[in-house]
Amino acid sequence: MALKSPEYYMKLAIREARKGAGKVSPNPLVGAVLVDPHSGKVISRGYHRFYGGPHAEVEAIKKAGERAKGACLFVTLEPCNHYGKTPPCTRIILEKGIKRVVCAIRDPNPEARGGLEFLQKNGIEICCGILSEEAVKLTRAFLSRITRELPWVILKVAASLDGKISVSTGDSKWITCEKARAFAHRLRAECDAILVGKNTVLKDNPQLTCRLVKGKNPLRIVLDTNLSLSPSFKIFDTSSAPTVVACGENAPKEKEKAFLEKGVKVWRLPLKNAQVDLLSLLKRCKDKGINSLLVEGGGRVHGSFLAEGLADEIYYGIGPIVIGDPKGTPAISGKELSSLKEAYFLYELRARKIGRSYFFHGYTERGWSALKDWALTLSSFKAS
Repeated sequence: MALKSPEYYMKLAIREARKGAGKVSPNPLVGAVLVDPHSGKVISRGYHRFYGGPHAEVEAIKKAGERAKGACLFVTLEPCNHYGKTPPCTRIILEKGIKRVVCAIRDPNPEARGGLEFLQKNGIEICCGILSEEAVKLTRAFLSRITRELPWVILKVAASLDGKISVSTGDSKWITCEKARAFAHRLRAECDAILVGKNTVLKDNPQLTCRLVKGKNPLRIVLDTNLSLSPSFKIFDTSSAPTVVACGENAPKEKEKAFLEKGVKVWRLPLKNAQVDLLSLLKRCKDKGINSLLVEGGGRVHGSFLAEGLADEIYYGIGPIVIGDPKGTPAISGKELSSLKEAYFLYELRARKIGRSYFFHGYTERGWSALKDWALTLSSFKAS
């Protein structure tokens, strides 16, 4: 087998990393591949399987055994250089005689960074920046929490062809097909938390679990400024998933007790324009170790995140249906605009057919700018 390009092996490492989606947070997704530098043959592969478990590099090296000596290691993120839940990956790389390390991006976490410098000082050849843009997208939720101190925010919409998410009575089941709903549940399983507004709970009485796919149910967050909802709704059954109610600081104290008795946590947050301040909410999420937040509605909640400039990414599902109800609920209801120039342009927009439905995916200006910045700043390493 001939030696292939560094990009080829890094793609394999990225593919490995994706296997840990929804299982490793608040750690990042990381994949690793060990390669024989003479034959080009892949010796072993590894990925970070669960939080607190062995890192990708360690898994790949242990699988390789004696074959790790003299090998080249391809890894999506700089090997850690500190004692955390596990020992430093840099030590086992050195101990096992690996000769070259190729990584996609640096680790922005100041506690873990410095692995490349340590390895180079100990005689290991270093290369950084291979497929950095792909690695940044893979690691975007972790990078957001570490560098921006806010979770990565994804809006998920399921709408009709005419942009409605329900008829005038509130009925919304089902606009997209079952395969599209399973795809949406997979998104839930890969995110740390999922958020909806009070009206979505009132209209749909959702569970907000990922029951259509295998995976861990995310933390569920409900925006309810005045604690006006009844704890009897399905979302407040904490036997299936943890739940938080985010309310104003002055919400009635007597209403809090019923939620606490059901195991529902209450986050009291400042208000902005008589609603829970979304930036304060995101900061609280970050403090709780939440890397990614999936916002599932309703229309006014989606509009608020866009208007506040706090959305990074959008999945917009369209079902094969025209509602046609003039009083139906719009998929996104934000602030009034005076010009089309104020609208929200999406970058790298792509469409995917899922069953009888379609999903459009793209990044907002906020998310796209962050991805570009991380790819630039985290891909450089100066060899000494």
